Amino acid sequence: MQPVDNANPSHGAAIAANRFGIGAKSGELEAASANPQGWVMNNLKPISFEASCSPNSSEILIELANIRQLRKKRQALLDAGKRQEDGEIPDDLMDPAGNYFQATYRQIATDSFNQALATDHGVSWRLLDFFSNHFSVSASSQGMTALAATLEREAIAPYLLGSFTDMLIAVCQHPAMLIYLNNEKSFGPNSIFVQHGRLGLNENLAREILELHTLGVDGGYTQADVIELAKGITGWSVKKPLDKDTTGFKYRSYGHEPGARTLLGKTYSQKGIEQGEAMLKDLAAHPNTAKFITRKLAVHFVSDEPSTELLQALEKRWMESSGNIAQVMDALIHHPESWQHKSVKFKSPRDFVYSSLRGLGVESVKQGQYFSTMRSLGQAPFKAGSPAGFGDVQQTWDGASALMARIEWSSEMARRAKDIDPVSLMATTLGSTISHDTYAHVSRAESRDVAMTLLLMSPEFQRR
Repeated sequence: MQPVDNANPSHGAAIAANRFGIGAKSGELEAASANPQGWVMNNLKPISFEASCSPNSSEILIELANIRQLRKKRQALLDAGKRQEDGEIPDDLMDPAGNYFQATYRQIATDSFNQALATDHGVSWRLLDFFSNHFSVSASSQGMTALAATLEREAIAPYLLGSFTDMLIAVCQHPAMLIYLNNEKSFGPNSIFVQHGRLGLNENLAREILELHTLGVDGGYTQADVIELAKGITGWSVKKPLDKDTTGFKYRSYGHEPGARTLLGKTYSQKGIEQGEAMLKDLAAHPNTAKFITRKLAVHFVSDEPSTELLQALEKRWMESSGNIAQVMDALIHHPESWQHKSVKFKSPRDFVYSSLRGLGVESVKQGQYFSTMRSLGQAPFKAGSPAGFGDVQQTWDGASALMARIEWSSEMARRAKDIDPVSLMATTLGSTISHDTYAHVSRAESRDVAMTLLLMSPEFQRR
């Protein structure tokens, strides 16, 4: 292989697979080289988890309910003095949850990661990652540990190429989001539930809808708007899980705050669940939501500092299409700035691992390997730790210790990938985007392992 300058047609193919996708696997650059933009557009396909063997949120909620019942019985027996002669807890009274929470979390997260590794539609998976982080939920409690990974599968993926409004409503009615932000027990101060001594209003979900999911922190809302939206979605809760047909979202009319609500100066006189849904629809269509989310999209796909021209083009398409995500992606994919030759977007740990493994031809990893890798690189699955999600700019990921972790992981991958030639890997993953300096360092390295490590840590591979 010889390094090729930026005029080479394969440069666009490398941008297509790495900037828009999740990293080129063997054969993708050749497939994209004839028409890179067309390849990216054709790569936008629906993502389905229907064939997955992993449990869904309904099955998890049923199991959680069973565990709670068994724990009550267990505690009653322990309180009654049922112990072994030495005072230890009998084996049949050990915690019935066992390793259920961690095992479920690891199974679903690894299953999703492996589907992405093997996919031929990396652009869709990058988009799913974006919205999964936009609507971030964390594995922060036992229940959320099992549920967190189901949100992107059930409430985001089905709407990935459709209406943002539909996605927003689905997310806000999903058990994972309702439980994570405590809305399942948020009831209006004047509702029948509260008058009978139930818990009152909780503003968490409403606040994050305004600050993180729609308008943005500078989106022009007030604390009064937070309270009004919180009241508008009171009664949005989770069904008591009895069987697979009685789980999921539940609107509890007795917990809904009666009366009209006023949000951003507009009055909502609807009754019941329609009131909150009307408020969300208007928030999704608000110009500040268009501005906030399209900027995040541009930052995620193109640059930490996208130009005003790109941002205006995306906002315009968002408003013209009423927030149709496929239409906004079309505007992004066809904007000249998205195809700038210089790769300026520093990869997150997840990006880096995706692109490395796909380039090396790895189509699946074991749970232990996946979690060990992501923890060591600082981006454990569904562990952002706040509703704001993981950071999406370079300064989040380029600290000294973070770079050392990448070097160590790259060295380990180099040792494992004994049958792969680093110079050939340069061609299949980066094409003509490789610089003369990187080509020289890799091709003249003292050993194959060193060459592979240098390639994975090169500026061209660390950025997209």
